Amino acid sequence: MGKRVPFTGDEKESLHVSLDRHRDAVLWKLEGLDDEQLRRPMTPSGTNLLGLVKHLAAVEYAWFCETFGRETEPLPFDPDDENADLRVEPHESTADILAFYGRARAAADQAIVEVALDELGTAWFGDSVSMRWVLIHMIEDTVRHAGHMDILRELIDGASGDHRSD
Repeated sequence: MGKRVPFTGDEKESLHVSLDRHRDAVLWKLEGLDDEQLRRPMTPSGTNLLGLVKHLAAVEYAWFCETFGRETEPLPFDPDDENADLRVEPHESTADILAFYGRARAAADQAIVEVALDELGTAWFGDSVSMRWVLIHMIEDTVRHAGHMDILRELIDGASGDHRSD
């Protein structure tokens, strides 16, 4: 079944493991699919599996790193195009997007370890937010998009669920 939120873990550990469980489900949704399937637009808006991973990478970097004054790599946000971070450009390979997600997760994990739950950072819209709030927000966002990915994957090849059945 993969990672499980500890039944008696402390708050930060429990939140972090919860986020990690759903991050792993996101990656599982990609397993066994070819590049065409990963990029295939499955909704009228063009939503595809790989684009959702790109979005999740960008928002992990933004929320966990930018919010707390940590470095990030250039992020695919565009004030003139609210969906830029969801779009996989032709020159971006699947390996590029997966590596971007891996780097974002690693940077976010480092911030989670080093920043106290009550420590405040500044959100992109100017308000102060705590690490606790960011963790909860990113769990919500990751779960939401993992659900989208579950539906997209089922439409592609019938696979569904939040974890491997092995």
